[in-house]
Amino acid sequence: MTRHVALLRAVNVGGTGKLPMSELKAMAEAVGFAEVRTYIASGNLIFTSKLGEAAVKKKLEQQLHDYAGKPVGVLIRSAAEMARVLADNPFPEAPGNRVVAIFLDEAPATNALDDVRHRQQERLACGMREIYVHYGDGMADSRLVIPAAKTGTARNINTIAKLAALAAE
Repeated sequence: MTRHVALLRAVNVGGTGKLPMSELKAMAEAVGFAEVRTYIASGNLIFTSKLGEAAVKKKLEQQLHDYAGKPVGVLIRSAAEMARVLADNPFPEAPGNRVVAIFLDEAPATNALDDVRHRQQERLACGMREIYVHYGDGMADSRLVIPAAKTGTARNINTIAKLAALAAE
């Protein structure tokens, strides 16, 4: 059994995509995932399964589509990968609430940061299947656009640390 972390895109953000975490937990249990738990109401799910990443993603996305009536993106990481995302943070000196990892399905292209727009004080770096962003002055006033991150989903380092710890239990 592998422990997975599922990160949903555009759930419970800005009043769109409302999905009670109790419903998400029930969906995961309905498709046979075990030791299911959620973390904060922004689409974070920790569970175990015999299935690999692609199969887990497919099952969750189908359940979510049936529930929402539209596609809901899901990014999957193993417990070890979540720990690596945390350890690989290129901005460890920055407060955890000012650094995000944008999770992607694939490794970012070598030129993924070439077409970033509206960059101000933000610092960016590519990871294995993530793009890290340090919002020096905070995210509230940032107008940063990262086309390579369009289908990804972001979590701040504080949330990643908690998810990594929960997944390691």
